[in-house]
Amino acid sequence: MSDLRFRQVHLDFHSSEYIPEVGADFNGEEFAERLEKANVDSITCFARCHHGWLYYPSRKHTDLIHPGLANHNLLIDQIKACHDRGIKVPIYTTVQWDGRIMREHPEWLSVDEQGNYINTQNVEEPHFYHTICLNSGYRKFFKEHLHDIMDVVGVENIDGFFMDILFQVDCCCDHCKKKMEDLHLDSRKKEVRLKYSLQMLEEFKTEITAEIKARVPEASVFYNSSHVGPASKDNFKEYSHLELESLPSGGWGYDHFPATSRYARTLGMDMIGMTGKFHTYWGDFHSLKNQAALEFECFNMLAMGAGCSIGDQLHPRGRLSEGAYDLIGKIYKSVREKEPYCRKAKPVAEIAVLTPEEFYPEGEYNLGISPSLIGAVRMLQELSFQFDVIDSKTPMDSYQLIILPDCIYYNEELEKVMKNYIANGGKVIGSYDSCLNKYGKNNIYGITWKEESPYYREFVMPNQIIGKDLYKEEYVMYLRGHNVEANDGEVLMDKIEPYFDRSGKTFCSHQHAPSSGKVGYPEVIRNGNVIYFAHPIFKLYRKNAAKWCKLMLKDAVALCLEHKLVSHNGPSTMTTALNHQEQEKRDILHILHYITEKRSEDIFTVEDVIPLYGVEFKIYTGNKNPAAVTLVPEEAAVPFVIDGQYISFRLDKIEGHCMISIQY
Repeated sequence: MSDLRFRQVHLDFHSSEYIPEVGADFNGEEFAERLEKANVDSITCFARCHHGWLYYPSRKHTDLIHPGLANHNLLIDQIKACHDRGIKVPIYTTVQWDGRIMREHPEWLSVDEQGNYINTQNVEEPHFYHTICLNSGYRKFFKEHLHDIMDVVGVENIDGFFMDILFQVDCCCDHCKKKMEDLHLDSRKKEVRLKYSLQMLEEFKTEITAEIKARVPEASVFYNSSHVGPASKDNFKEYSHLELESLPSGGWGYDHFPATSRYARTLGMDMIGMTGKFHTYWGDFHSLKNQAALEFECFNMLAMGAGCSIGDQLHPRGRLSEGAYDLIGKIYKSVREKEPYCRKAKPVAEIAVLTPEEFYPEGEYNLGISPSLIGAVRMLQELSFQFDVIDSKTPMDSYQLIILPDCIYYNEELEKVMKNYIANGGKVIGSYDSCLNKYGKNNIYGITWKEESPYYREFVMPNQIIGKDLYKEEYVMYLRGHNVEANDGEVLMDKIEPYFDRSGKTFCSHQHAPSSGKVGYPEVIRNGNVIYFAHPIFKLYRKNAAKWCKLMLKDAVALCLEHKLVSHNGPSTMTTALNHQEQEKRDILHILHYITEKRSEDIFTVEDVIPLYGVEFKIYTGNKNPAAVTLVPEEAAVPFVIDGQYISFRLDKIEGHCMISIQY
């Protein structure tokens, strides 16, 4: 990362027209002083909210200024007060949600095949969630609004723009159908509409970025879709940086950020993570997140090579919460101290996981993270492997191993990419459907696909190659797998058949029939540098957390890696991330130990920081010459031992997050 601020706040201000005296208690000096005291160095403030109201003295749309706004200069005063203390203020405006436009310009709204407005949140009225179509007359309004902000605020006072809510939607409005007809696209097909929707979003972003850069060339620009993935990769050129919105308690969960950030960090762009101070979701007024949870979320951002952004919502009267900024201040004091060891840090990875997002079947659209990818990320983190998440266009030569988790659906172009990688010495682990041509024999795995297994549950038999640490008896696989035969490959693990499937008249006990002892088709096959699992082991781990699946993967990875970068004797709840700072000639090892729990009906959180004692580490340093190992930012020396291409050291205590500098 370069000049991007590390200690940001995203200050929501969606204020209903039914609330009076909006901003009446705002005091610029008090506002900026409170932020400075909380170690905040950038805060995103509102020009326009989802209710459709403006918070600055608009010249073009005076009728849109919030009817209860006590100080029409609110945004301008926020910017001036913060700039006086060196705090940046990117400007927020909404794009595809606007409550006033919903009421007054229904002709600008997206509609589905039945002509119904598209509510992406599925929230009952009242709300502001009907999606606006960017092909409508709204586009002209939005550009006028953008120039109005620049005219009133002054281009010399603008640090950047955060434009919120840009969603790919299956819009069937007349505007979109006309555009598709002009492009000779069949608007009757859902998959065509979805593909065009993405194209339309990209055109809109290109147009808007050009409008901004023409007047404020140094401004930061970000378009928020609540997710960063390969679907928008080609359009990231219109962004100055990436912001990864991911409130674990607000619907994203604790699995979203690790998977998304491990992909985003391969794109060569500065990035920040974004969580919230809310106990649940945005707009959760008068709630505070547990300090341990907010620590974990922010420190995990640092470990992934990202700066931090914490979401808050300013009370309509305009005063910041003391409790919220005491909490944020505690976290950001630590981030401030750790910042020098995180800037311009690049991940060191031995493995890459190919994201299934790139390979969703045509016509399907899903912003969520694939369960198979979540399973892969969980297993590899728990096993302390260092890895990125990539797409098929990412250069692969630097990775020792590529993992294809379960549902990387076959296409010829991908197969060519993988065959080229393998021919150059790369190792591959694939599972279930991934890159499997079921109707040809010349696949990367050296197998013949026979059929989907007739058994919804069958078993695997561990041995001294796969499942070395397991009892040498059957283990159940909770999802249906494939029946395949090895052509040239070596069978590393067998499947064992049950007596019968639970169907028709046959059943046994509460779930599935036990093992019959009869050896069935292979479970794991090795063909040179490639290993194949017949079951969707990653989705299975996500579904049931079967430890035997993780240990099976561990043994398969060990057959592929020449060296493991980070090893330790700590628990699987401890995660590690190894980064490198080239200019400082050092590696930084992040160690995190926070345990997420679902104590409530609705959300996961973290309440307690449970320390670890006497954990031993072994780090691969290759041909580099380690000169010092130091606990940072405390600058406390850590005794270490060099053993060939590895160093070993012991940490007496790990409490939450600690960082180790390995100086070369």
